[in-house]
Amino acid sequence: MTKVEKLISAMAESSKFGKGVFSKAELAYLLNVEQTPSFNKFLHDCVKKCVINRIANGLFESTITPPNPRTAIYEIARKLRVGYLSYVSLESELSRTGEISQIVMDRLTLMTRGRSGTFKTRYGVVEFTHTKHKASQLENDLFFDEEVKMYRAMPHRALADLKSCKRNLQMINH
Repeated sequence: MTKVEKLISAMAESSKFGKGVFSKAELAYLLNVEQTPSFNKFLHDCVKKCVINRIANGLFESTITPPNPRTAIYEIARKLRVGYLSYVSLESELSRTGEISQIVMDRLTLMTRGRSGTFKTRYGVVEFTHTKHKASQLENDLFFDEEVKMYRAMPHRALADLKSCKRNLQMINH
């Protein structure tokens, strides 16, 4: 079995367990190889051959077994800020709960203890905004959404985040 065939097989097997987005480190682990310049070239060649798609810096998906389109953007967000508390908030959460009348399309807004940043992906834009709040300060304002496997802000927390970030408050339903 070639290295490409092993990669395809490993990604297909992982997709059975809900995995569709892979970091470079995870792909190296699946192939039991180290992350070397030759491994980076291998991934680059796989992208050129349309075996895998590059989603964002260091994140990939299989062209044969792509992630679930409904939850892919959340999986991407989790992978972009591994090791940092991140939660869905701001316009995304307020739209979902009906606190604002606008429906957020193709954008996921999150608060994070990591760096702020915006990432354009084929599944939409992932926007992180840094928060200085510690996890202990947020624990009563968040809940875990099992479907997307991420924390979400309670409406009052999402509204407080929106205000603290000085974002557009005119869209709030009164």
